[in-house]
Amino acid sequence: MPQAVLRPVGDERHRAATARLLDDLAALSPDAPVRLGKRTSNLFRQRTTDSTRLDVSDLNHVVDLDPVSRTARVQGMTTYEDLVAATLPHGLMPLVVPQLRTITLGGAVTGLGIEASSFRSGLPHESVLEAEILTGDGEIVVARPDGEHEDLFRTFPNSYGSLGYSLSLTIELEPVHPFVALQHVRFRSLLDAQDAIGEVMRTRAWDGEDVDFLDGVVFSHDEIYLTLGRWADFVVGQAHPSDYTGQQVFYRSLQQRERDVLTVHDYLWRWDTDWFWCSRAFGAQQPMVRRLWPKSKLRSDVYWKIVAFENRHHVMARLDARRGKPARERVVQDVEIPLDRTAEFLDWFLREVPIEPVWLCPIQLRPAPGTAPDETPWPLYPMRRDERYVNVGFWSTVAIEPGAADGDVNRRIEAEVTRLGGHKSLYSDAYYDEGTFAALYGGTAYAPVKRRYDPGGRFPTLYEKAVQAR
Repeated sequence: MPQAVLRPVGDERHRAATARLLDDLAALSPDAPVRLGKRTSNLFRQRTTDSTRLDVSDLNHVVDLDPVSRTARVQGMTTYEDLVAATLPHGLMPLVVPQLRTITLGGAVTGLGIEASSFRSGLPHESVLEAEILTGDGEIVVARPDGEHEDLFRTFPNSYGSLGYSLSLTIELEPVHPFVALQHVRFRSLLDAQDAIGEVMRTRAWDGEDVDFLDGVVFSHDEIYLTLGRWADFVVGQAHPSDYTGQQVFYRSLQQRERDVLTVHDYLWRWDTDWFWCSRAFGAQQPMVRRLWPKSKLRSDVYWKIVAFENRHHVMARLDARRGKPARERVVQDVEIPLDRTAEFLDWFLREVPIEPVWLCPIQLRPAPGTAPDETPWPLYPMRRDERYVNVGFWSTVAIEPGAADGDVNRRIEAEVTRLGGHKSLYSDAYYDEGTFAALYGGTAYAPVKRRYDPGGRFPTLYEKAVQAR
């Protein structure tokens, strides 16, 4: 069960918070560029310009939760940590819970969120039933899959606040079991792992057992693990559920044990404690350091603050320069590759980019009755319904080689992803020229919606936000 139980705040409080936000927006100069003032962020883009910040601190609660219909109305700035704390006591959770506690629901919908349930439940925005959106012209519209604002509903995902901000989202929920039983299966070739992913995505089973969750880790060309999770009502095979919020490190357990059981709460946040494996950069995985590090501070948002401090002040970069070490390029990316090209991409990446481990998260859009199999329903991130994908995540830095420039490695990755028919998430650095970006990220569909809902250009365009970091 969650460590805290959060109860819905009700519609009256939501209306009051919305009214305050509208008053704040109306008080600004009409030509002042605007963005949200958030306490946390999971973006890895350093902004090059300042904008007026709207205070959205009141829009971070669950408004209403209906266990019978399995739906919840949730304010856009609500973190998944708080959302889960409200839904788990009812035996429910969102269909996709992104890996990090402080990712917000609005951020996952207007950006992109994934997790080990994405091979069966797609992406967070696919479980949105309606969205209450503040547009650039100061209006509040309720966008649904059909009706007057269908165009905004379809282009809102992956728009990163360039079309509007979600005030509330009504989402589907699904029932949970108390535990998740895990099987870590090792593969010694990338092609074998690719084939196994395809089999699990097709059958939702492996070796006679149901599979409800699927992700994996690539340590090298010949050490690949798929983690197959299934719902469980009891702890079987061990005395008690495993705990990876203290001394033990989850990703290392894949190499150490074939079977495991976690509570549903701890399973949802298994990657957060060590920010996948990125906590090792701060020494947090060294046994002595870990014993001294407060357990409550073993969290992704704490590590992100350390990174943000370094980005502002460049303390380590200056120390490395004094020691004669080369400057480093940030390579923090998640890319979606068609399943049948995944082994090819991983082979290239492991040879060309000195980063390991690498995360794998299979994805397939949810089926929709009455739609064509090859439909691309979300034009700003045009994945096809009939295509299976694998998200490949890698988050580190690489040395800038003599004669090379900052950004060169990222540009090579972008080119390879495009060659293989994939896309990359836009939460981090991007280097596309404007024409290429428009072709990859739905520019034809985006332009008329931008004109309709933000005619005065209060919000930056998607290209300005994602590439120019405005």
